[in-house]
Amino acid sequence: MPGQPSFSEGNIVAATAMFVEVLVVGIGTLAALFILIASSLGIQQIRHLSDILGSPLAVSLGLAFAYTLGILVDRAMDISLSPIRRHLRAIHFPSGRSYTEARISLARDPTLVARAEYARSRMRVCRGWLFNAVVGTAAIDVLITQVAHTREVGFLILATSLGLALITACFATWWSITATGYRKLAEQAMLLR
Repeated sequence: MPGQPSFSEGNIVAATAMFVEVLVVGIGTLAALFILIASSLGIQQIRHLSDILGSPLAVSLGLAFAYTLGILVDRAMDISLSPIRRHLRAIHFPSGRSYTEARISLARDPTLVARAEYARSRMRVCRGWLFNAVVGTAAIDVLITQVAHTREVGFLILATSLGLALITACFATWWSITATGYRKLAEQAMLLR
């Protein structure tokens, strides 16, 4: 139909992938918030709410809220990591113009575009889960201190250690994917010229 945007199969797949990325990040954020709420209200109060929380309406609202949280976390992490991202980009692209030109030249090859999109998808998930790992670790630590009758230090140390390992892994993976993406873009743009 004239005047209406057309959606190619590739656009639909890309939109679906971004929806899933945002939802995956948002579900992690929602889980961390739920843990914080559970630790402040107490596990017994949450058990009383289990019938309500398991209802189809609550699940639907939870997914919608998770999606919204995912969008907010994605934008916040993009902004907070942008100085590092700009530094990594400057290694291969001395100006914004050279970067834009490289992206335009890459856009001519659908296979390279698909690979770049896949890399960006993984990068966005790692970026979002970096936030979730920080918030989730703090939430689990609070829950352990609230629930453990003896204030079990071993569980707290284990949870914190695992959380720090996840934080480190998410940041290192984000860094690696981002740096590799810029390097490959620069190489591919030179070959396409």
